[in-house]
Amino acid sequence: MSYPIHVTSEIGKLETVLLKRPGREVENLTPDIMDRLLFDDIPYLANIQKEHDYFADTLRKEGTEVLYLEKLSAEAIDASGEKEAFVAQMLGESQIESSIVLEASKEYLLGMETQDMVDKIMAGIRTKELDLPKKTLFDLSDEVDYPFFTDPMPNLYFTRDPAASMGNGLTINHMTFDARKRESLFMETIIKHHPRFADKGLSVWLDRNQPNHIEGGDELILSDEVVAIGISQRTCARAIKSLARNLLSKNSGFKKIVAIKIPNNRAMMHLDTVFTMVDKDKFTIHPAILDYNGKMDIFIVELSTGATDDLTISHRDDLASTLKEVLHLDDILLIPTGKGDAIVAPREQWNDGSNTLAIAPGVVVTYDRNYVSNEVLRSYGIRVLEVVSGELSRGRGGPRCMSMPLVRQDLK
Repeated sequence: MSYPIHVTSEIGKLETVLLKRPGREVENLTPDIMDRLLFDDIPYLANIQKEHDYFADTLRKEGTEVLYLEKLSAEAIDASGEKEAFVAQMLGESQIESSIVLEASKEYLLGMETQDMVDKIMAGIRTKELDLPKKTLFDLSDEVDYPFFTDPMPNLYFTRDPAASMGNGLTINHMTFDARKRESLFMETIIKHHPRFADKGLSVWLDRNQPNHIEGGDELILSDEVVAIGISQRTCARAIKSLARNLLSKNSGFKKIVAIKIPNNRAMMHLDTVFTMVDKDKFTIHPAILDYNGKMDIFIVELSTGATDDLTISHRDDLASTLKEVLHLDDILLIPTGKGDAIVAPREQWNDGSNTLAIAPGVVVTYDRNYVSNEVLRSYGIRVLEVVSGELSRGRGGPRCMSMPLVRQDLK
């Protein structure tokens, strides 16, 4: 049986990928709300779209089918016949306190064609767009000066995080911060209702309603038996245990989860900002995730012998030896970001020098600005495809962050 989602490695040839082209949501950022929406800068829309198109074209030239989140979402909503229900749920999760604003927003959105409606939800509803009765209680509240009734979703072009492909299924994620929690509703709708995905036997290993936060930037598929997950600012240990119980006990093919603890800060928000796989035995790494002795906290999670959902957890402290152990390799190579230089490494890591997207074994897409890291990769025989990154990088995410693989070829 052919599944519309099938990912059993980080490096198998990328056949189908899900992207989100940046839209008006990134232009709706202002200095006053950047922090609220998890941005450090404001991209220039015309140029970020050109850069994203270049990224998409780079993938297409390598034989990858590119799908777009915004288009699939609109098609799924139409296929469901439940446009009003989708709007009601989205607005219900948008923290609108006034019933008058809620009803006016619902009427406003339902008056649009579906694609326009999806684009507007993503861009955010500005207060000046709705004709409301004057002197309502809402008008007198402290929030009256805030420019949006529903927040923009500028992080949507990082399609990696709201959901993560895993085997013949996926996790639909409970995002950490309010600014991003609504994003996974689009993926849930696509999986339930889009003809390409609905009723195709896909497994949902975790859904967005489970209580513990987890994000796709922390979920790496190392092999058809091993998943690595970061314990990070955005993914908690409880979510990893819940995923382990579901994934390991339900004939997914996966046998181990390697949970890797990384520093809990914005500069290293996800595992894939400091560690990615570029070939069967080669990985990028930002040296700052190691302690002074070159060690770190790593936990191997497996099912207990003879148990259906009990877990055995064992501790390791050396990343290289752990990777050799779980991947059955004689040797592995950890390639340091920025050549490990004390200035270059943190600078290029801030601009996602470790956030590579492998599109085949030994072939990766990277940002052009990380020229030192890129040359190091080339020196180890990796084919590096550079994409322009002046505006894309302002969102603090790289090529892996901007892509959700849906189908990869299995490794032989």
